[in-house]
Parts: sequence; structure tokens; C-alpha cells
Amino acid sequence: MSPDPVAPGTEEVELPIAPETPSPEGNSGLALEVEKLQAERDQLLDRLARLQAEFDNFRKREARERAEFREYTAGAAVEQFLPVLDNFHLALRSQGSADQLRSGVDLIVRQMEEILRTAGVQPVPAVGETFDPRQHEAIEMVERDDTPDQQIIEEVRRGYKIRDRLLRPAMVRVASNPKQKSA
Repeated sequence: MSPDPVAPGTEEVELPIAPETPSPEGNSGLALEVEKLQAERDQLLDRLARLQAEFDNFRKREARERAEFREYTAGAAVEQFLPVLDNFHLALRSQGSADQLRSGVDLIVRQMEEILRTAGVQPVPAVGETFDPRQHEAIEMVERDDTPDQQIIEEVRRGYKIRDRLLRPAMVRVASNPKQKSA
């Protein structure tokens, strides 16, 4: 078939497409948008810098307050022991007999134990207890037939704990009963 005849004056003509040139009023709208975004960015950066500075100040203030609290609690604990120290000085200056000195030191020890008890510090149970490596430090195993195996027979140095936390283990001598081991 032959191509369709085109009516004269109705032929398609391709026109070159000119690149869009922004109108003067569109250009200023874009510039305003850029300025607005830059201002918003500057505000956000300023806010970020302020938040970082606030956080740094908070961290420094918190560290300072924590140090002050430690000093305060240490001071409060030391203050409770000052009367004990005073009593030791009095005992050293005393001219009494050995028995009087001993009874004075015994009173000082009881005073110190009371201060520790008030602070929540408790002695670790030892003599007569079964050896527990989490609370006791064995310095010697003593072979004995009259005591159960692994029973603590002597406390060399008292151990202490505060609530459930061990401050130091008790140094102990532990019985080793060969008759119970073989059974």
C-alpha cells in the first residue's frame, strides 16, 4: 500500500527544542530556598555544638560530684574512727598494769567492732565452719582425727564482708582427717 496522502499544510514538522532557561522570578525562588536550607543547616549545627558542650559539661560536673561524694563518705568513715584512735593514744600513755592495759585495748576493740557493725561490715564466720574457698584462705592443713575433714580449726586473721561482698577472706587452719577421706 502506498503511504497515506497528507493534506497540504498538515505535515508534521519537528521543531528544535530549546533548553529551558529559568525565568528571572524562578531563579530568585531557588535562591530563597537555598538560603532557607542553609539557615536551617546553620541552626542545626549550632544546636548540635550546644548539645555537645552541654554533654561535656554534664560529664565533668558528674565526675566532680562523684569525687566530692567519695571524699565526703571517706571523711564520714574516718570521723567515726577518730575516737578509737584517741583511745589508743590514751592506752599508750597510761601507766597502769598489763591487765589494765589489756582490758583497755579490749574495750577499744569492741568500740571498733561496733563502728564496723554500724557500717554494715560483718566478720566472716570461721572456727567450726566447713572450709569455703570463696570466704576463707587456708594457710595450713592440719592432720587431726578428732575433727571432721575440711573443718576450720583456727582463725589466724579475721575476714570481713560488707553485706554480700567479701572485703577480705579469713586466713584459717583447716583440719585434714585421713579417716574420713578414705571412707
